[in-house]
Parts: sequence; structure tokens; C-alpha cells
Amino acid sequence: MSRAFAEISFTPSVLAVQERQGSADSYAKFLHPDADRGDRIGPAEAEFVSRMDGFFQATVSETGWPYVQFRGGPAGFLKVLDDTTIAYADFRGNRQYLSVGNLTENDRVSLILVDYPNRRRLKIWGRARLVDARQDPELIAQLKHEGYRGLSERAVVITVEALDWNCPQHIPQRLTLDELEAQLQPVREEIARLQEQNRDLKIALGQGS
Repeated sequence: MSRAFAEISFTPSVLAVQERQGSADSYAKFLHPDADRGDRIGPAEAEFVSRMDGFFQATVSETGWPYVQFRGGPAGFLKVLDDTTIAYADFRGNRQYLSVGNLTENDRVSLILVDYPNRRRLKIWGRARLVDARQDPELIAQLKHEGYRGLSERAVVITVEALDWNCPQHIPQRLTLDELEAQLQPVREEIARLQEQNRDLKIALGQGS
């Protein structure tokens, strides 16, 4: 856990609950000035981000309601631009523009990236700015994935304020079809080997051809 995370998340009401529940002392160290700041994207975070084909994004409306949306795309569509900046091409969807509307009034954003096969989770807090595709075609081109047919209406550029690797304890282990294929291929090869071995045995016993 990082100091930047604690400073954002441990509001007075949160601290009061921690005190009542008996966890305040164990978390106090993260608010100490000497604690790791944790607001820079390092090699581990960059590698993790580069493998993501989706993430959960939270914004807040001007009426105070949170809105959580799943953003998906080809693996790596969320890109690290530098050690404090990530960005992605915002592909056209159902055109409700809830997240876009929220971000025009409140630039705070929170992302949760989950690696289900390895039960790992990275939380990112930041401030987002929207860049229209017509305003900065070079940025859109930088975020584009060849072969992906999604229409990029804008770029969402996020300045990272805090990072936190979260506890894996309750993350279910799930696999995409591509990830499952890698697990199944050795099984298929073993089945094929056993089938061939079985055919050879039948031929040797005069039971087949």
C-alpha cells in the first residue's frame, strides 16, 4: 500500500471506522511522511497494464452518484505514456456518454485492473482529461491498434495520483478462451499421443488397421 493511496482513501470517516474496528494502528504507517509515495508507474505496473484487455472505471456525476463502467479493447489498448500518465482510445459504444459527461464536471477517475488467471489486481486513481480525436490525431494514432475496428471518438488521458496492488484473497480465478487454450493444448497433445499409441497397440494385436 502507498502513501498516495492512503492520503486519498483514508478520509476522516474512513479513519473513524478503522479506529472503531481496531485496524487504525496497522494502517497509520502508510500515512507517515517517510512511507513510499506510490504515485509512479514502474516496470511491474507498466508490464501489467500492457497485458490488460479491459478494466473497470469509476467516475462521479455532478449529483454525487458514482458510475462504474467496464472498458474493453484489444490487449494493451490501455497504454503507459510515461511514469505518471496512462491513456486509452475511447471507442464508440451506446452513445449515452455517462463517463464522458461525468468527467467534464469532475476529472477524478478510479480504475481497477484485474488479472484473473493469476489473481492480481491493480488500483489506479487519477485525473482524466478528454482529447477529441479531431483535436489531436497524432495521439489517437498512438493509441490505435491495427486490426481493431472500434471507432475512436476521443482519447482519455489520465494523470496518475496513486497506485495500489490489492489483496488477491477474494479474486476468483477465471480464464478467457485464449488463456484457456494455452492450458488445454498440452492436454490435447497428450490425448492425441495416447490415441496413436492405442491404434498401434490394436494393430499389433490384430484388432485394427
